[in-house]
Amino acid sequence: MSRPLPGAAAPDPARVSASRCQWVPLPCAHGCPYQELKDRPSYRCTECGWQTAKWLGRCPECQAWGTIEEYGTPAVRTTTPGRVTTSALPIGQVDGRQATARSTGVPELDRVLGGGLVPGAVVLVAGEPGVGKSTLLLDVAAKAASEEHRTLYVTGEESASQVRLRADRIHAIDDHLYLAAETDLSAVLGHLDAVKPSLLIMDSVQTVASPEIDGAPGGMAQVREVAGALIRASKDRGMSTLLVGHVTKDGAIAGPRLLEHLVDVVLHFEGDRHARLRLVRGVKNRYGTTDEVGCFELHDEGITGLADPSGLFLTRRDEPVPGTCLTVTLEGRRPWSPKCRRSRSTRRSLPRRTTSGLETSRVSMMLAVLEQRGRISALGKRDIYSATVGGVKLSEPAADLAVALALASAASDTPLPKNLVAIGEVGLAGEVRRVTGVQRRLAEAHRLGFTHALVPGDPGKVPPGMKVLEVADIGDALRVLPRSRRREAPRDEEDRR
Repeated sequence: MSRPLPGAAAPDPARVSASRCQWVPLPCAHGCPYQELKDRPSYRCTECGWQTAKWLGRCPECQAWGTIEEYGTPAVRTTTPGRVTTSALPIGQVDGRQATARSTGVPELDRVLGGGLVPGAVVLVAGEPGVGKSTLLLDVAAKAASEEHRTLYVTGEESASQVRLRADRIHAIDDHLYLAAETDLSAVLGHLDAVKPSLLIMDSVQTVASPEIDGAPGGMAQVREVAGALIRASKDRGMSTLLVGHVTKDGAIAGPRLLEHLVDVVLHFEGDRHARLRLVRGVKNRYGTTDEVGCFELHDEGITGLADPSGLFLTRRDEPVPGTCLTVTLEGRRPWSPKCRRSRSTRRSLPRRTTSGLETSRVSMMLAVLEQRGRISALGKRDIYSATVGGVKLSEPAADLAVALALASAASDTPLPKNLVAIGEVGLAGEVRRVTGVQRRLAEAHRLGFTHALVPGDPGKVPPGMKVLEVADIGDALRVLPRSRRREAPRDEEDRR
């Protein structure tokens, strides 16, 4: 930085800062003996909005790569008051009937949305490829068209003939359902002017591009522009919009995070591609709660809602099988009954711990608790294979007791009593802790025909005809195993050693 001219008075620091001047021997246009700085470009992160004076490959705030973009030199501007479009009203005088939800015709989807689609609402449906997003939304489009609501289905990934074949397969043909294959945003807006639909389905938002924005379809700038244009059109027309979104390999929604903030509802479509069960979870919902889950079954003729998903996990047998235990979990507000299975093999110096649908850390913790608190040492050096029935994923701590009992049943090769469910969280000290919604869980187990239950503490109101055993620790729970088999001698020489 250069020094001022000899004899020159020192400038006011506030004036220098405001005029962006530096120390040079020539006077600047502001009257001080310093030259004005040239306008320098600034950079901003498109994900979190963090600003910097130079370009970086990675944002230090949100740790995102390739999101720093140049946007020019910030200037200080003042906004003058403008014309008011609508006068402010007391909140009691605002008409709330404009936000009344309309049913989609799919009860399981209505459950997650909070009653249905609100006029002008924009819903983002994200999920892995092949999980059934397009099939579900095409069924929703046909149900809306059958109610004489004009529906426009725009596909950017398939041709119109391919969508027609799927519509024939799932019986989604209606005169009020319009189909277009477009990847240009201006063409999509032209279809809106021509059809004037009350429901728009865009499959998908990452395949449409705006000719006014540089970049390939699916880029951050393109996704932001396309989503913003469709959201503005939905609000202006009072049209409900369903947007299909891609996901990354980590399961997050592809594109800028701003997309999730702009839309009104964000739904995640989950499910194993090799299983029939599909789940729709609400991640964000401005018109309802986010603690509801919709259950669907995907089959050859399309996708149907499951009001009772427990039937996918239960198999009736005349005799109970060792290493299996049933529990009742809560997905949102809905109870269902998945089954946990355990299998053990011969001893090894380096035993394997394989899980499917269960958290490996929780299974390992149950093994440690059984060895230390339950006095079961036959599992320490054996291979353990754990899985859930139907491909469902269990992460709720209320399934701990069922996991522990299944492990103990497999260790002693002793089946648990018939028609028994286990509910409770197990701690490291072996205690069985209370969980939420015990009465709803017991009511679901009683509806499915189970007559005995293991629960921690006082369960409250018990369904008639159901016997409930309160357990305080893992030792009390292990007493349900038959005593003659539980104290059986070791079966091989390795167990004796």
